[in-house]
Amino acid sequence: MDASSGPVTGKRWAWLPAQGSWRYHVLLAATGMLVLGPLAGVTAAYMNFSLGFFVGGQVLAGLLGSAVTAGYGADGKHGANYIQTAAASVASMSGMAVLVQAMVWMGLPQPPAWQLVAYFVCVGMFGVGVGMLYTPVLVDRLRLAFPSGLAVANILRALTDTRLLRHSVRQLGSGGIAGLAAGLAGSRLAFLGTIEFSASTFGAGMVVGARIGVPAFLGGVISWALQPFFVSIGWLEAGDPFRKITFLIALGTILGAALVDLAIIFRRAFETARGARAPEEDQEWRRVHRGRLWLWVLAWAGLTLATGHLLLRQPLFFLALGIALVFLFALVNGISVGVSDSNPISSAFVVAVVLMALLGLADPGVGLMAGAILLVSTSVACDMQQDRSTGWRLGTPRVLQFRYQVLGVLVGAVLAVVFARLFMAAYPVLVQDQTVMKAGQQPVEWTSAMTYKFVGVLRSLTDDKPYQRTAIVVGIAIGFAIEVLRKWIRPQRFVVDAVLLPSPYALSFGGFVNLPTSMWLGAGGVVASLIGLRAPKQRDLPEDMSGTSLFGGGLIAGDAIAALAIGTAGLLAAVF
Repeated sequence: MDASSGPVTGKRWAWLPAQGSWRYHVLLAATGMLVLGPLAGVTAAYMNFSLGFFVGGQVLAGLLGSAVTAGYGADGKHGANYIQTAAASVASMSGMAVLVQAMVWMGLPQPPAWQLVAYFVCVGMFGVGVGMLYTPVLVDRLRLAFPSGLAVANILRALTDTRLLRHSVRQLGSGGIAGLAAGLAGSRLAFLGTIEFSASTFGAGMVVGARIGVPAFLGGVISWALQPFFVSIGWLEAGDPFRKITFLIALGTILGAALVDLAIIFRRAFETARGARAPEEDQEWRRVHRGRLWLWVLAWAGLTLATGHLLLRQPLFFLALGIALVFLFALVNGISVGVSDSNPISSAFVVAVVLMALLGLADPGVGLMAGAILLVSTSVACDMQQDRSTGWRLGTPRVLQFRYQVLGVLVGAVLAVVFARLFMAAYPVLVQDQTVMKAGQQPVEWTSAMTYKFVGVLRSLTDDKPYQRTAIVVGIAIGFAIEVLRKWIRPQRFVVDAVLLPSPYALSFGGFVNLPTSMWLGAGGVVASLIGLRAPKQRDLPEDMSGTSLFGGGLIAGDAIAALAIGTAGLLAAVF
C-alpha cells in the first residue's frame, strides 16, 4: 500500500485513526516530537555531557514507535519510520547542547536563549536540505549500504510481529528500570562512587560490544601509562591529566584512519558511479521537487548568515565559509556513514577550524560559532541520508519523511538549549573548564569528551604551542599505519581485531576520556559479548535488536532520566 495515499480503513485497533488522515499524522508527530523525541534527546544530551558521544535514537524510537503503530499490521512500518525520523532528529539536535557548554568553558558571553534557538533552527534546517540534496546520489544512485539504516528497516519490518515487539520492549524496559535505579542509587551508595561506576557508560559498552569497548579501554591504559613520558618531554606539566595532550593524538589518529578509509570509499564510489544506472523517476514515494528543495537550502543558508551576524555578532566571512564547507563534508561524511556507519563530525570540525585559522581566524568564539554550522548541519544531513536509506528499503514517501525531520529539528533546537541550561544549572561541575584542570580535579562522571576536543582545538588559536601540532601529526601517522595494516591483514580473531591491531576509531576514545570511563565502557562490551556467546541467535535479527543491546540502551536512557530527575529536584529544592 502507498503510505502517501489518503485515509484508508483496515484491520487495526479501534482507537487508531485512519492511515493518511490528519489525525494519523498528529498522532505520529506528537509521539515522535513530544514523547520519544525528548526521551531520546535527554539521553543524547546526557551522553555527550558524561561521555562525549551518543547512541542514535533510531532503534529506541523505532521500537517504541512500533508499539504505537502495530495495530496497522504490516503497513505500520511506515508510521513507525515517521516516528523514528522525528525522534532521531530531536536526539541529534539535543546532543548539540555541548556547544553551549563549550561557550561557557571558553568564557564567552551567553546570548539570550531565543537567539541560540533561532541560530540552531536555521543551521539545522539548512542541514536537512543539504542532506536531501545528496540523497539521490548516495541512496538511489550509489546504493550505499547505510548499515544503521538497514538495521532500522529490518527492525521496523520485524516488529510487525507483536510477540517479538513485546519481547523487545521488555528488554528495553528492564534496562531502563535498572539504569534508573542505578542512577538514583549512585547518590546514596558510597561504594558506587568508590568504584566510579556509571550505568550509562556500562550500557554504552553493551551497545557497542567488546570489539569497540576493549580497544577504547586499551587506548585509555596506553594514554595513562605514557603520562610520565609526556611530562618528561614537556608536553604535560606534573599533575596534568593525560587527556590534555592525548586528545590531540587521538584526534590525529581519527584523521589518519579517515584518510585511508575515505580514499577507499571514494575509489569504490567512483567505480560504482561509473556503472550505476540512473534511478527511475516515476515512483511517487521517491519524488521530490528539486527546485523547491534548492530554494529551501538557499533560504535557510541566508537565514543562518542573518541570525549568526545580526543576532550573535559573528563575521559574515567565516559564517559563509562554514556554510560552504557543509556542502563538502555532508557528501564526504555521508559516504563514510553509508559505507562504514561512521560519521567523523569531530574531524570535520577540526579540519574546518584549521582552514579558518589559515585564512586569518584568531578568535576562538568565532571559530566555535562558525564551526557549529558544520557540526550541526553535517550531523543532521547524515541523519537525513540514513533515514532516507531506511525509507528507500520500506518504500516510505520521502516528502513526508522530510517534513517529520523538519519537525524533529525544530523541537530539538529548543531542547538543545533547554537541556544545556538545565544540566549545567543542576550540575555546576559541567560549567568548569576541564581543559585547564589538573588530573586530580577531573570529574569522574562528566568527562564531556566532545566539548574537551572542541575547546582544546579552539584554544590553540590564541595559545599556540608547536608541540600540539606535533602531537596531531604523530596521531595521524599512528592512525594511518594501523588502518593500512587492518585493511591489509583484515583481522577476524578477537585478540587481533580488539587488542593487537584495534580499530583506530575505537582506540582513540581512550585518549579523550578519563581512565575509569573507558574501563566501564570496555567492561560493558565484554559482558555483552560474553552473554551473546551463550545466548542463541534469534531469527537472524540485526545486532541492534539483541537482548544485550536493548538492555544497554535502556540503561543509558534510565541513567539519563535519573540524572535529570535528581538535578531538577535539587534545583527546585534550592528555589523553594
